[in-house]
Amino acid sequence: MSASEPPVTDETPRRRWVWRLATALALAAAVSVVWFTNILLTERFTESTRNRAEVRLALYSGNLMSALQRAGVVPLLLSRDPALIGALTSNDFTTTSQRLISYLEEIGAASLLLLDRDGRAVAATDRARLGSNHRQEPYFINAIRGDGTVFSTTQRDSGAFAFSYSRAIRVGGNLTGVIVVGVDLRQFEESWAGFSDAVMVTDSEGQIVLATESRWRGLTEDVALERRSATGAIQRAIRATADWTALPADAYLSGEAVMRQSTRIPFQGWRMTSFTNYASVRDQVNGVLAIEIMGFALLIAAGSWLASRKALSRSIFFQRESAELRALNGALQREIAEREKAEKNLEVAEQTVAQTSKLAVLGEMSASVSHELNQPLAAMKTYLAGARLLVQRHRPDEALASFRRIDDLIERMGAITRQLKSYARKGGDAFEPIDLRASLSAALAMMEPQLKARDVTISRSVPPEAVPVMADRIRVEQVIVNLLRNAIDATKDVKAPRIELILAHGDNAVLTVRDNGTGIHDLDALFEPFYTTKAPGDGTGLGLAISSGIVADLGGRLTARNARGGGAVFEMLLPSLEGGREAAE
Repeated sequence: MSASEPPVTDETPRRRWVWRLATALALAAAVSVVWFTNILLTERFTESTRNRAEVRLALYSGNLMSALQRAGVVPLLLSRDPALIGALTSNDFTTTSQRLISYLEEIGAASLLLLDRDGRAVAATDRARLGSNHRQEPYFINAIRGDGTVFSTTQRDSGAFAFSYSRAIRVGGNLTGVIVVGVDLRQFEESWAGFSDAVMVTDSEGQIVLATESRWRGLTEDVALERRSATGAIQRAIRATADWTALPADAYLSGEAVMRQSTRIPFQGWRMTSFTNYASVRDQVNGVLAIEIMGFALLIAAGSWLASRKALSRSIFFQRESAELRALNGALQREIAEREKAEKNLEVAEQTVAQTSKLAVLGEMSASVSHELNQPLAAMKTYLAGARLLVQRHRPDEALASFRRIDDLIERMGAITRQLKSYARKGGDAFEPIDLRASLSAALAMMEPQLKARDVTISRSVPPEAVPVMADRIRVEQVIVNLLRNAIDATKDVKAPRIELILAHGDNAVLTVRDNGTGIHDLDALFEPFYTTKAPGDGTGLGLAISSGIVADLGGRLTARNARGGGAVFEMLLPSLEGGREAAE
């Protein structure tokens, strides 16, 4: 035996058995860790995916219910519109369609249709429907049979469903016509289709009326899920191996294992169901398992390298094995990189879901924002005319003051548009602690051109300390501007018009607006929609109805009465903010 060879002793076989036993234990430990990690992470990631699916389903159902409730009150309001009732009784519909078109954007409906007592379309936002007969349609039949607003679902020839609210218009107990308000629910299908979930809405009979899959409409859930291509033996084997990291599937959709979520919509027995696949669960679990396997592989490679130092004769074998392990590590790293990329894509998709659900409600704010922007624009026009006249008379200092007022109005319009942007970023109600004194000053600045043009005397009583409330600043100022505008209109025939503004606070903050005008003739109908004492074209009768709704949403109330000495008194009551003085300081 040469001196370069290690001596062979009785301990050599024992060492080999120790190394083999250690390797077997390490492999057993690795398999056990990977197995239990797979079980724990599968349950955790599956539950996380299910929770996110439940949140998305709640957002979807909430948006759908909000659209149905918002459109449900429109037929009641339109059935009391004096212009529509007059057109039906006089058979003069020359301007009725144009009036419906003017309402369309304000109320946010898909379409408006006015039918006479025989079911003939006499006015419509879609003029192509004029003259068409709807006597056999469900929305006409159901409306004339009852006294309230009815909801109808009609399936078209294309398979899609049309949804509408309808209500009979009666004069003296006699039927004169039917108002039909179309509700566009297809927009929700389009927004749902932008994500990985499959969503369906079924009515009380189990029939699918809305779905991201157009072929599902009109079917039941069981029949819809069975409509898929038959899978062969190879596809079933692939599906079985792909599902080994997921919990038992709730259902199979197009051959893919999915989890099923269902919730009840409080509207005529409707239900909403969503199907979410397990792809994200598999990606996350496999990513963690790949890291664990790579760690165990590195440990084995290190042990092999140390063992190769003990026996020079086996060095070539271990070098070859190390090369194979390095190749395996490279493959695992590439797979990990792909899993990380998939996780980033999932995170972006989840952020998009949250952003889209917040943007879905921006349509509700568009009407009030448009109404609010008209006042600054009118004031800017007045200041521009005055500035032009002052420049012509070589009075630049006074003209510069008008331009400063215009700049303030531009800031006001910017604040209104920033409200929309802030809502799209944050979501939820735009409530914040505000000082009613600042809101009153901002409203007076808005109305200053009209006050100066009419030479109205303003008497203001405001406490020296802050009057804090929790409210939406823009909507509060909108209510104050509406009250000031009504006071100005009420004093147009008075020689010395005067408006008193009194702000007080205690448990509640109370703003009183008193004028010396003609007073209120009909207090009972004052806050009803379309009630107005103004000449045709000067107002729609919606200002006080909208203001009353805004104050009610803020947790307060808006009241009106006639003053003893003449004129009208409006009071806006809002709950005071607890600890408001300290917060304001």
